[in-house]
Amino acid sequence: MFNNHSQNKIRSMLTILILAVLFGLLLSGCAQKPKVYRVGILSGLDFFFDTADGFKAKMTELGYVEGKNIIYDIQKTNFNPEEEQRILKKFVADKVDLIFVFPTEVTLAAKAATQGTDIPVLFAQSFIEGVDLIKSIREPGGNITGVRYPGSDLAVKGLETLHEIAPQAKRIWVPYLQGYPSVPSQLEAMRPVAASLGVTLVEVPVNSTAEVEADLQARAKADDLGIDAILTIYEPVATWADAVAVITKFAAKHQLPIGNQVVFRIVVDNVQVGRQAAPLADKILKGTPAGTISVASADPILVINYTEAQQLGLTVPESLLGRADKIIR
Repeated sequence: MFNNHSQNKIRSMLTILILAVLFGLLLSGCAQKPKVYRVGILSGLDFFFDTADGFKAKMTELGYVEGKNIIYDIQKTNFNPEEEQRILKKFVADKVDLIFVFPTEVTLAAKAATQGTDIPVLFAQSFIEGVDLIKSIREPGGNITGVRYPGSDLAVKGLETLHEIAPQAKRIWVPYLQGYPSVPSQLEAMRPVAASLGVTLVEVPVNSTAEVEADLQARAKADDLGIDAILTIYEPVATWADAVAVITKFAAKHQLPIGNQVVFRIVVDNVQVGRQAAPLADKILKGTPAGTISVASADPILVINYTEAQQLGLTVPESLLGRADKIIR
């Protein structure tokens, strides 16, 4: 039989053993590796690719260190739906924690590809008007949220800015890709504004650069061009380098101001849009359902080419110069 001294000694040893086990378990828990998030990024248009740079930079500021607690699988295409489908299927198969996509076309593809999964989709540079993307800005619904491209707002601002710089221009040529989903909402927003300004929009739907060139060549051969200025809106034609070259060459030859290309541009900064998207990604990765996070809107930037305006004999109002984010002199 153990005496009291022996019993106390045994109790002390058991207590030490239990504490050692608990301490070991605590250390083991602390030693567990932190969660490493996997984010699939898909840029569907080269024009917007640096959106990913802004996103990654802001994510770093938010504490996500590439290779340590986050891994990016960055992919890009350029108007290639089949390749986009392949990439999105791989993201889904890899069970990434988040898919970040831009612009509109790949966003819609990502939404479809993730149906029936719990993979959230974060978009940028995407139109929400005229497409079945979200329920509302306040509550997008489903597994999706992001940063919208405010095309209709920018289109109206572009028209108003062109009128301020060239009030004598009463017929404004507006080319756009036929059937592109975001175009109707832009034109619908612009038409009443044009009417109030006493301006006629010469709307020209096209399917290729060749059609852009054909329309302009026909005007060049006529006694009257039928247009006094050019305004590009927010759709693919404005990003086609060959089409833009044709348009700018025609405008230079006939001394026509071009809004959103030469005399001035109202744009969004791709890198800044990527930075805007990062806090939304942070919320999603920390557990907030994407569909409950309000959609943000990209901020417009006004760039005025003062030198070009002067060469065309245009007077840029001081009030407009005061609102410009950048002036090229």
